[in-house]
Amino acid sequence: MLEPSSPMATTSSSSSSTMITTTTTPPRQHLLIEPPSSKKKKGRTNVFRVLRTVFRSFPIFTTPAVACKIPVIHPGLGLPDPHHNTSRVTGTLFGYRKGRVSLSIQENPKCLPSLVVELAMQTTTLQKELSTGMVRIALETEKQPRADNNNSKIEKKTDILEEPLWTMYCKGEKTGYGVRREANEEDLNVMELLRPVSMGAGVLPGNSELEGPDGEIAYMRAYFERVIGSKDSETFYMLSPEGNNGPELSFFFVRV
Repeated sequence: MLEPSSPMATTSSSSSSTMITTTTTPPRQHLLIEPPSSKKKKGRTNVFRVLRTVFRSFPIFTTPAVACKIPVIHPGLGLPDPHHNTSRVTGTLFGYRKGRVSLSIQENPKCLPSLVVELAMQTTTLQKELSTGMVRIALETEKQPRADNNNSKIEKKTDILEEPLWTMYCKGEKTGYGVRREANEEDLNVMELLRPVSMGAGVLPGNSELEGPDGEIAYMRAYFERVIGSKDSETFYMLSPEGNNGPELSFFFVRV
């Protein structure tokens, strides 16, 4: 999500890393495949769809409002706990310079996204935050009880990454709401163009109706360590290339 001229806007020297600055039109057909661990999921209710539509229209808060309530998940420097269930995934942050930034998680660059979240933060704001060196973003949602046949309330069993809406905090300060969405055509075009990229940052062609930098999509891609702490907490830690003192970026998904 950084300018190509910035210190972090460089790609790995390995053959699998590529900087893309092409201006060709994104393909309409993609070659992305279903992730190996994907399962058929039930359609979301109309209520969730309405919630997504309503909260996406909310403005982004620019003034700190509420301190983040989540507990400290990992002590020390925020490194993954080896005793938890961990795996490595591909994470991509992308968005128009004057628009909201989105987070896409893929099992690998050739797979369809398993998660796309529109964050309550503009692309330029994230660029400034990353320049500080350490960014921790928490996405918090509340447990939703449901009634069983005896009308008693039991905890709703939903995968935490399937939640439609989160309250978002950056460095402990509330910034707005993160919204999970199905990958749209533009998301898939971005993932398709980045198929040969393992890690790096740059710009991609976006809306041809806009001229100059505002019509481009800035992106930053890296490997993330996915740590499943429990059914109510998952964390994604960005892994920097060896020898690269880049920014530390973490995403905490918490259900309280």
